[in-house]
Amino acid sequence: MTPQATVDRTLLAIADPTRRAILQRLSRGPARVTEVAEPFDISLNSVSKHIRTLERARLVRRRREGREHILSFNPQPLDELSAWIEDKRAFWTARLDDLERALRADEDTRRRR
Repeated sequence: MTPQATVDRTLLAIADPTRRAILQRLSRGPARVTEVAEPFDISLNSVSKHIRTLERARLVRRRREGREHILSFNPQPLDELSAWIEDKRAFWTARLDDLERALRADEDTRRRR
């Protein structure tokens, strides 16, 4: 998966409040799918769709223990997203600093005339 595709999937996954709530729950430790679904006033099928979106974004891992599906949180995609955001922030901060210097230099030139 390309870095941009990873960013896109992560952003898509965390854009929904239900999925963020699922991640919040899993950040406290692994849980069965039924435990994760319990607090939501939606069907188990709907929760499963949210979980699949989180799995596609690699934010959630699933393992089987007999008939149980145990979910756990994987923070790596959020770390990658954070690094991407920081990279963009640094790039634009530098560009805006350059623009500010150029505008100040232009302003100083005009004052001298």
